[in-house]
Amino acid sequence: MKQPRKPTAADLAEQQPGEFWENLYHQYADDQDVWGVRVNPVLVETAAELTPGSALDLACGAGGDTLWLARRGWRVTAVDIAPTAVAQVARTARDHGLEAMVTTECHDLARTFPAGEFDLVSAQYFHTPYDLPRDVILRSAARALRPGGRLLVVDHGSIAPWSWNQDSDARFPSPDEVYAELGLPPSGWAVERAATPRREATGPDGLTAMVTDHVLLVRRVG
Repeated sequence: MKQPRKPTAADLAEQQPGEFWENLYHQYADDQDVWGVRVNPVLVETAAELTPGSALDLACGAGGDTLWLARRGWRVTAVDIAPTAVAQVARTARDHGLEAMVTTECHDLARTFPAGEFDLVSAQYFHTPYDLPRDVILRSAARALRPGGRLLVVDHGSIAPWSWNQDSDARFPSPDEVYAELGLPPSGWAVERAATPRREATGPDGLTAMVTDHVLLVRRVG
């Protein structure tokens, strides 16, 4: 995947969030090497230990996580703010014979949230250059879990050479801070993992670098 042009302050001021993300994914609408290809490693590590059920992929983007889950027997609801992303993920699922396992929905999660209950909700690098009520959205995600279901939140914990934000003073909330922001009652929830692992990541154009992930895995207690 080629590196998209980094957004300028003018881009952000002139475009609404939906328009910004739609324009970004529209750049890759005809590039079949983008859609459904790359899966996030912490999701693989986590979901490999779980019994497949129903999953919600928040801000599914190019759909790599969605298709990886579907191939392993998960029924996945993939949501994104960009209509192009949603349409292309649906098409890729059909092309791979996974249309029965994948449902796609277009949502501005700051305004609407998908209906249903899930055994896994995945929020991978759920960041945006726009203001976003992330704590409210992730709280809704937690409450959409069935008893025994899990919410996996993986955030950036460092700046990579290809990151849009190159501010050396940028601060990344810890997994414990993210959990505290959710404001969940302690009697109904258990933190199964709160960690900051490092790994070698491959960015656009094949560039590699060591990065830190902030990983939070929360289980809804029966």
